[in-house]
Amino acid sequence: MSFKHVALLGLGLIASSISLALKRNGSEIKITGFSRSKETRHRANKIGFCEVFESIKDCVSGADLIILCVPVGAMADTMSVAAPYLSKGAIVTDVGSVKAHIIREINPRIPKGVSFVPAHPIAGTENSGPEAGFASLFDGRWCILTPTSETSIYATLKVKDFWQSLGATVQEMDADHHDLVLSVTSHAPHLIAFTMVGVADEFAQVTKSEVINYSAAGFRDFTRLAASDPIMWRDIFVNNKDAALEILGRFTEELFRLQSAIRRKDGEFLQKYFERTRELRRNIIEAGQDTSEPNFGRKS
Repeated sequence: MSFKHVALLGLGLIASSISLALKRNGSEIKITGFSRSKETRHRANKIGFCEVFESIKDCVSGADLIILCVPVGAMADTMSVAAPYLSKGAIVTDVGSVKAHIIREINPRIPKGVSFVPAHPIAGTENSGPEAGFASLFDGRWCILTPTSETSIYATLKVKDFWQSLGATVQEMDADHHDLVLSVTSHAPHLIAFTMVGVADEFAQVTKSEVINYSAAGFRDFTRLAASDPIMWRDIFVNNKDAALEILGRFTEELFRLQSAIRRKDGEFLQKYFERTRELRRNIIEAGQDTSEPNFGRKS
C-alpha cells in the first residue's frame, strides 16, 4: 500500500467497508473519518473501524488519500470545506455512482498540487450506515475510474492499485458513458423497484396482509432494492437526469411492446422475449457478477 493516511469523508457502508478491508489486509495505514452527523460519528466511533474526528480539518490533515463517501448531492460542499486543509501531493477520489456531475462540481474545487481521480466501486447492499460495512464487500466486484484530461496518470495508477488491494477489479471509462451504463444496470432497476413497491403499498391499503404474507421472490427482490438509502438515490436521479430519462424512455417502449403482446395473446413473442432475458441472466452468472446462491455481495 503506497498510501500512509486515508481520510474518509462520510462514514456509511462504503467507508466502513473500505476501512475494514484495509484492516483485513493487515495494513499499517492510518485511517481517519468524519461525518457531519454527531450520531453517525458516535456509532462509527463505537465500532472503531477508524479514528473519528469532529471536524473535516482534523480528519484530512496530513492525509495523502481523501475519499469522498458522502451522497452525491453533498460532495461539492464537503470538498469546499476540505480543500484548504489538503496537503500538497494528496489525491482526492470519490465513490459516487454519478460521474459527469461530480467531475463538473469537484474539479474546480481541487486545490493546486492536489489530484482528483473520480471513481465508482460497483458494490453495496440495501443497508446503510457505519454498521452495514464488511471487509469482503469489494471482493470480485468492479470499480470504475473515470479520469479526465486533468487527472494525472500517476494518481490514476495509485487509485487503481488502492482498489485492487481491496479486492476489486478496476476498469477505466468515460464519465458520460459510465452514467449511461449505470442507468441501465443500477439506476433504472432501482427506480422501477421503488415504483413497484409504491404500487403494492397503495394496494396494501386494502389487502395489506396479503401483499406482505404472500410476497413471492420477485416482489421480495423489489423490496430489497427499494430499501436502499433514500438520500443517496434522490441525489443520483437529480444529478443523472438525462441518462436516467433516456433509459426510462426505452423501458417504457419495451413495456408497451409487452403490453401489446399480452393483449394479442402472442405467446410466441412472449416466450422468445423471456428466453432472451433468461440468457442475459446466465451471462451475468458466467461473468462472476452473481451466483445462483442468494445474498451474493452481502454479508452471510
